[in-house]
Amino acid sequence: MKMKHISRSIYSLLLLASFSVSAQEKKADSTAVVTPPVKSDRYGIRVGVDLHRLSRSLYDDKFRGFEAVADYRLTKKIYAAGELGTVDFTIDDDQVNFTTKGSYFKIGFDYNAYENWLDMENMIYTGIRYGFSSFSQNLNSYTIYDKNPYFDEVTVYPNQKYSSLTAHWAELIGGIKAEVYDNLFLGFSVRLNILFTDKKPNNFDNLYIPGFNRTYDGSFGVGFNYTVSYFIPLYKKKIEQPEVKTKK
Repeated sequence: MKMKHISRSIYSLLLLASFSVSAQEKKADSTAVVTPPVKSDRYGIRVGVDLHRLSRSLYDDKFRGFEAVADYRLTKKIYAAGELGTVDFTIDDDQVNFTTKGSYFKIGFDYNAYENWLDMENMIYTGIRYGFSSFSQNLNSYTIYDKNPYFDEVTVYPNQKYSSLTAHWAELIGGIKAEVYDNLFLGFSVRLNILFTDKKPNNFDNLYIPGFNRTYDGSFGVGFNYTVSYFIPLYKKKIEQPEVKTKK
């Protein structure tokens, strides 16, 4: 009887161990590793034009200007960017009338601070540019200021041209770009310009510099642009995502 009781105890222990192992296997099988779908970011070049300068050339007969814009995606957040433009602008102020003609380019980087979701590629960005301009100034006329109101003001028409002028500056930028249709983007940016150096004409001043804009406030200037651009995708980079464990 004693041996029979021992046999039953051993059998019960083996049966309990079998149930325990089976439960552990089921528990292990209930946890599955789910591999998320592969996602990728598109990389390429975006090219466009400044709508403000184009439209102003249509309604302002004293202004002719064009600016091309472009950016190239380097990393998930950083873009190489630049602008290239020309200006022919006659400014008629109270005391002076002059015409500025020239071209400019700007080159730098943009940082996209916007976290896109799904497949969106919009931008809320900050950036920096180095700018260079080569231009000429033509002094059309100027009025000699006279404090005595009893005499008529005297206007002089020298028609003096100053060539081979240059300027160097930096820009701090803030802007947005939003996709309004497949690969088509509308954008807007504001710019704070800081003039480093400029070659000035004799007996005159660079009151307006192409690409930099007015210099009436000394070494500081402001600017903005409205752009329409098209994105040309060149390749894709996979976005690495962690595996997710789920319970069945």
